[in-house]
Amino acid sequence: MVVLWTDALIYLLLVVMLGLGLYLRGKEHIKRPLQKICRSKIGMVSLVVLLFFVLIGLLDSIHFKPADDKKNEIISVLDDWATPLREHGEKTYSSPFATTLYSKEMMLQADGSMQWGYPRLEFGGKHLEDTETQKIPDILQKTAYGFFQGIALTSLLMLIIVSMLRRGNVVQVAPAAGEGSSTKAVWLTLFIIIPVATILIHLSTHYHVFGTDKVGEDVFYQAVKSIRTGLVIGTLTTLIMLPMAIIFGILAGFFQGWVDDIIQYVYTTLNSIPGVLLIAASILMVQVYMANHEAAFTSVIVRSDMRLLFLCMILGVTSWTGLCRLLRAETLKLREMEYVQAATALGVKKTTILMRHILPNVMHIVLISVVLDFSSLVLAEAVLSYINIGVDPTSYSWGNMINGARLEMAREPVVWWSLSASFVFMFALVLAANLFADVVQDAFDPRRSGNE
Repeated sequence: MVVLWTDALIYLLLVVMLGLGLYLRGKEHIKRPLQKICRSKIGMVSLVVLLFFVLIGLLDSIHFKPADDKKNEIISVLDDWATPLREHGEKTYSSPFATTLYSKEMMLQADGSMQWGYPRLEFGGKHLEDTETQKIPDILQKTAYGFFQGIALTSLLMLIIVSMLRRGNVVQVAPAAGEGSSTKAVWLTLFIIIPVATILIHLSTHYHVFGTDKVGEDVFYQAVKSIRTGLVIGTLTTLIMLPMAIIFGILAGFFQGWVDDIIQYVYTTLNSIPGVLLIAASILMVQVYMANHEAAFTSVIVRSDMRLLFLCMILGVTSWTGLCRLLRAETLKLREMEYVQAATALGVKKTTILMRHILPNVMHIVLISVVLDFSSLVLAEAVLSYINIGVDPTSYSWGNMINGARLEMAREPVVWWSLSASFVFMFALVLAANLFADVVQDAFDPRRSGNE
């Protein structure tokens, strides 16, 4: 097994989230907002979609070296499962579900003559003898097979969960926890997502579902692999920026004076530097460092992972200032509250006041900001990669796909599927994140909950 830097941070983040969940379990001020989220159909549906993306990202974050691979290549569990997509490349462009190349070439016939036409693909639809009559019935047949397979898997999952709930005697308390219409929405979402996934998996082993790019690589494989990059940018950047935002924001608001002046000077100075220029300069420094230490970066995936990690660090350093200002303003209000004044008058240590009275009362702002910033960071990666200062060009990301598609859209005939595939996947992730963020904001905002 090979553990990359981003893999280690992802595992660390997962452990921290599990530990935080166990710590907050049963606390009344957390239970009420969570119950409100569980009662929201939009919130639960968007959470299911996000968890589906997270599952793919986690599968792509378990790396190892194949025992029988002579290339010393590092792959993930997702790569191993998607070996047909990874290895079945074509010569160049081919449209979705095509059996021939997208452009005409001179083809050598069996009799030795040359003919101008569309060459057959090496892998896409190679099992078909007559593509004109067999392709559409074959696609429909495989779609039906994948659909019923997905329905069967979802039904089995539903039976397992229901049986576990009955054994745990939690069926009676489920409605109080917010089940009902939201539960039906969750199962309906699963009955859509899982069959669609099984259909795409079954079709992708015989066809290029989203076509191929200029070098003949499967676009569907690129779009799925890009999920991990988007999640890493959105989550690890948050992991990097949260400690600075929370510590500096609370300290500035609570102590004021010279502490507040120094912290304000730091984030005001940082905000005055154009973020794009700072990111570009940092990425250039990383490239120079890797070029001068080639022995430490012999693998392409290690080089791209280091650049991705450094991009997360730079985005984290430049994006903590907004949350820091919010926490400073909230802390200025909380330090004047009666219970904080009483604790100060009784001689309670300032660290105790910060940990027991200030920090728990600003966590709703932290949670709301984290969820809201996730989608903006995913979009930021796409924009930065589009202008060539984002992730490594060899990495799979929606930004790199869009960057490559701008030249494809200018050719004749137009190659539209790379841009469409990246747009569909990125739109699904960002939309689910934004919808879930709205529900979380509505549930944890004390001003809204007080009006109920």
